[in-house]
Amino acid sequence: MSPLLQGVLTILIGVGGCVGYFYASNLFLDKVLYPASGPNIGRNINRANRIRPWLFLMPAVLALGLYLVYPVVGSFYRSLFNRAGDEFIWFGNYTSMFGDAEFREAFVNNLLWVLVVPAMSTFLGLLVAQLTDRLSWGNIAKSLIFMPMAISFVGASLIWKMVYSNNPDIGLINAIIVFFGGEPVDIMLIPFWNNFFLMVILIWIQTGFAMVILSGALRGIPEETIEAAIIDGAGPVQIFFKIKVPQIVGTIMVVWTTITILVLKVFDIVYTMTSGNFGTQILPSYMMSYMFRDDGRATAVAFVIMLVVLPVMIWNIVQARKEMR
Repeated sequence: MSPLLQGVLTILIGVGGCVGYFYASNLFLDKVLYPASGPNIGRNINRANRIRPWLFLMPAVLALGLYLVYPVVGSFYRSLFNRAGDEFIWFGNYTSMFGDAEFREAFVNNLLWVLVVPAMSTFLGLLVAQLTDRLSWGNIAKSLIFMPMAISFVGASLIWKMVYSNNPDIGLINAIIVFFGGEPVDIMLIPFWNNFFLMVILIWIQTGFAMVILSGALRGIPEETIEAAIIDGAGPVQIFFKIKVPQIVGTIMVVWTTITILVLKVFDIVYTMTSGNFGTQILPSYMMSYMFRDDGRATAVAFVIMLVVLPVMIWNIVQARKEMR
């Protein structure tokens, strides 16, 4: 079967199945379970109306259970087995994982990413949003800064791989070093600092996202508060930090946590640039290194990543709901 025909059939069966399910379930509810006739017609209608929303929610609940809950439970169960998957070893994978120096290195590197990337992306996005609003060509500047968001992580990594190249004819940084009389260096081989050079790539991408969200928040600040501050003698810096920032702190935190969740899942940049070598290992790349040789260890790492991401995600949802009120 051709992929096109397969796709069409999938859509038809999926849509047709949903329509058939909704029609049949409502028909059964109204005609068989609680018929709208007889002496109990009022009570039956009320009961049917209480059940009806669950009929519409049921496909989504089943889909979430199949594609979200089941993989999580299954992954945790698989992480309790040995490499071959034929021996139940309880938390043996977790014990050996936490005792592994490579895992600890990956965890520390991930912590650095979480501390640096969201902070820098949010700060630069807020700064750019404020400065570009004062420029006549601010929209053009915003478009240029937002443009990296349209590039995949792999594509962005390849761009920066050329920027970091130790060949001064290709690498911008080494070209500058050679111009001032220095010797070319392989930036990706510099211990510890190579992690920060990798972070620059994600900061470059995510600054545009932060800028767009925070620019909208800044424009939503009531002009009366700014005018009152100006009348009271406040300068531009005071207005920004004491008037504007406090009024959009909720949006800032949502942007911060959204980027944090992305950072905890980032894999493409590290894998494309260094494959996790030279001290740049992070949790997703550490998981990938075990994916095809120790499935139990890999699923244990995946579960740890999920546990780390979960509190940040819950907090982000709570803050987003507060912003919508």
